[in-house]
Amino acid sequence: MLVSTATRSLLRSNGAVLRQNVRLMSSVASSEIQAAAAGHNTTAKREIHSDPPQMKSAPPLQYASQPTYLPEDAADEKEEEAATSGMADRFKITAEVTVSKIFPAGFGWQSSSIFAEEYLGYSADSMAFALTTGLGDAIGVMAGHCVYYAAKKSITGDDSINMERETQTGLLLASAAFCSGTAWQPLVDVLQGANLPFMQVFAGTWIGCGTAFYLGLRGARTILSGPCKYIHEPTYENLRVL
Repeated sequence: MLVSTATRSLLRSNGAVLRQNVRLMSSVASSEIQAAAAGHNTTAKREIHSDPPQMKSAPPLQYASQPTYLPEDAADEKEEEAATSGMADRFKITAEVTVSKIFPAGFGWQSSSIFAEEYLGYSADSMAFALTTGLGDAIGVMAGHCVYYAAKKSITGDDSINMERETQTGLLLASAAFCSGTAWQPLVDVLQGANLPFMQVFAGTWIGCGTAFYLGLRGARTILSGPCKYIHEPTYENLRVL
């Protein structure tokens, strides 16, 4: 009985020690497992944060496309501006010629024709009548040109207008107008005497008076280029200009 009791007591004490050892080993194992897990997580976190953060690059800015101007476009614009300016200058010159020369020439011719026929008694088909109307045409051109430029200088204050030069230019034009004004009535009489229609009479008179004006202009240059310093002698350069 004592042996059995001692044996049981020994077994009990050994079992208690064994259970304690098992508990101790299990606690140590669990601690090691937790430590290993913690170390794994720390390593994982370190691995995750060890790389530098990747910044997403912003997309490039989109600018509205600007119109492209080529040299050819600029050249075309300049040509258009030059053409517009040239057309405006032509209209301006035409208006000045109409006001300062054509209207005064017509008024002078018509007035002198009335004076020659009513007061001097010249018939319309006589040379005296033609010369009188030519003189009236020349006076009208001379007066119209000088009065126009004198008024223009007075109104605009343009100092570039030289009245001595304009007076000599008016004399040159008046000499040519005398020739065309003198030729007008004889040309009309000849063409109407040929029983030509109106358009042919008109065209023939226009061509004949234009030719007379041109020849009178060249002749006046030859005569007036000596005493008048602003009138040049006939040259190839002034063949198509005043």
